Amino acid sequence: MSSAHTVFPVPEEVGRLYDRLTALDTGTVGGSLHLGYWDAEDDGVPLVEAADRLTDMMTDRLHVDESHRVLDVGCGVGQPAMRIARRTGAHVTGISVSRAQVARATALAGAAGLGDRVEFRYADAMRLPFEDNSFDAAIAIESIFHMPDREQVFREIRRVLRPGGRLVLTDFFERAPIPAGLRSAMDRCLRDFIMTLARPEDYVPMLSRAGLCFTELLDITEQCVRRTFEQMSRSRRGQGELQTVFDEAAGEKFGPADMIDFDEFGSVLLAAQKPA
Repeated sequence: MSSAHTVFPVPEEVGRLYDRLTALDTGTVGGSLHLGYWDAEDDGVPLVEAADRLTDMMTDRLHVDESHRVLDVGCGVGQPAMRIARRTGAHVTGISVSRAQVARATALAGAAGLGDRVEFRYADAMRLPFEDNSFDAAIAIESIFHMPDREQVFREIRRVLRPGGRLVLTDFFERAPIPAGLRSAMDRCLRDFIMTLARPEDYVPMLSRAGLCFTELLDITEQCVRRTFEQMSRSRRGQGELQTVFDEAAGEKFGPADMIDFDEFGSVLLAAQKPA
């Protein structure tokens, strides 16, 4: 399920990490800290636009409209949820183990006039506080790697999805064995950001055991990873905001500049569906 080094995230620790992040200003990346997507080498859009593009790619795979309910697993401060609601008209419920994120996301949605279509709740994805068959779709943008058991999260998502409901997520994975010279740095990254790496070959059997049908696995590493870390690193040096974010989050000052040279560090877009 994970790389050779396993840190077994604890939800309360993840919540405290994002409480600290939420207290800081992340305006240079639109209020969200997730990967961007660039179509080509000469695609010059900034990270905030590239991040919206990745959100839109994932949203389009949900096939939802104003008649549907969407669950956002690991909602951050709500920017993707609000974007989904604006683009599709769907009602979106976001969950987070960070009470600070829930409070800020709720305030931002209210200020944006979306309080009737977007709501946020403190909840653990390992034990979702929703009835069976409550949602038409679920999305998880770079959140499942913070959870102790991916398969348990898949089981919970299957339970709350209606028959035929879709799940779309992004996750980090280890593209190749980490060289011995980089192993300690990678371990430090996993520890500081309370995460594990999956193996691509594990996704399909995990989904199957959880009762979900795999529909797509797309390696988005080349379009997303290096350029995201490069842009975050430039913002960190030039504007100070992300330096504060990552220095506060990682006690040993491990940030995006340290991750640029991790060619073994990849990202995947995964889609699945609950049987109809």
